[in-house]
Amino acid sequence: MCLAIPSKIVEKDLFRAIVDVYGARREINLMLMPEEVEIGEYVLVHAGFAIQKVDETAAEEALKVITAIIEELAQEGDQAESDSPQS
Repeated sequence: MCLAIPSKIVEKDLFRAIVDVYGARREINLMLMPEEVEIGEYVLVHAGFAIQKVDETAAEEALKVITAIIEELAQEGDQAESDSPQS
């Protein structure tokens, strides 16, 4: 199973773009996109290829949900560490 995280285009040329996700930037290929994308728009990326444009509101909502999940998992990990017996 794959999880595609919305990625914001921050740089672009004809067939490549740089996307930003939580401050991490990576180069992706735009050749599979069925439509033109512009800087500032969000795309879903699979195996290094942008495959679908995502509405900005939907992308930002998805990123909020993902952030909440990450924070909850981190809190659970911190709680598990504090509950474990010390040697």
